[in-house]
Amino acid sequence: MNRSAVPRRPHRAGRATLALTAAGALGLAACGAGSDPLASESSSEESPAQGDVIVGSADFSESILLAHIYAGALEAEGIDATTKTGIGSREVYLKAREEGSVDVLPEYTGGLALYYDDEFAETDPDATYDGLVEVLPDGMAVLERSAAENKDSMVVTEETAEEKDLETVEDLKGDAEDMTLGAPSEFKTRAQGIPGLKRTYGITFGTFRPLKPGQATNGALQNGQIDVANIFSTDPAIPENDFVVLEDADNLFGSQNVVPLVRTESEEQIADALDGVSGKLTTERVQEMLTRTDVDKEDPETVAEDFLEEEGLA
Repeated sequence: MNRSAVPRRPHRAGRATLALTAAGALGLAACGAGSDPLASESSSEESPAQGDVIVGSADFSESILLAHIYAGALEAEGIDATTKTGIGSREVYLKAREEGSVDVLPEYTGGLALYYDDEFAETDPDATYDGLVEVLPDGMAVLERSAAENKDSMVVTEETAEEKDLETVEDLKGDAEDMTLGAPSEFKTRAQGIPGLKRTYGITFGTFRPLKPGQATNGALQNGQIDVANIFSTDPAIPENDFVVLEDADNLFGSQNVVPLVRTESEEQIADALDGVSGKLTTERVQEMLTRTDVDKEDPETVAEDFLEEEGLA
């Protein structure tokens, strides 16, 4: 397959390899862990056999979908793969990686880099990827990044955008003190969250309402319980509800390209299959698939299988 459009990762001999020790919040928000943070949501209840590649995920729908896509692509190449989805937030799933419970995780370049270096300031996609390689410790590697990007965005209803003449995040400056922002609880302290809005745009909201990502936030915005929402850019609720995404002109939210994070021991075995996936993923394609999983309530494993077949990866 032709993957020339996908940025190549550095040669193995010349790049730092990456290990995950402690863990942190996504540049994209993720919900907290359940009572059994390492419980598998795979269709099989059997424990993975020795030598299987275990693909984990965070506990939000896009990460779960991506885990099934990765696992399906590996299976298509004759590699035994088991999913362990819905592990929890970054704090939890990277701990699982540290303990050896998972081999592969869908990740996001800017969010992961910012976790390991809270002064990370790169916003260009290539520079962000290269910076990520530099800041992560030994033991793990990132494969090729995809064109698909899921980043934080500031979103309002069409009515609010028209009423207050809002097109960019900076346009909120005159009204924010009288508005309520809804976002995951981590957004209150995250460098790219409320502190970043104040630092970059001089914006301070009158009220902050912590909400889980997904339907809780989307419904609150639609029903007028909040005025502005922090919603991920691939969320199908945006086109479904004609929400308006405010332009982040100063690129506060940086680059958040989807990238497989893998153990260096597994890299040679799985790189070609997962690089093939990265070569086919786009933001629009992910949003289409999330419409099926989140709106139409289709099984993410089925949606993943369809994607792989349609893209010639099955």
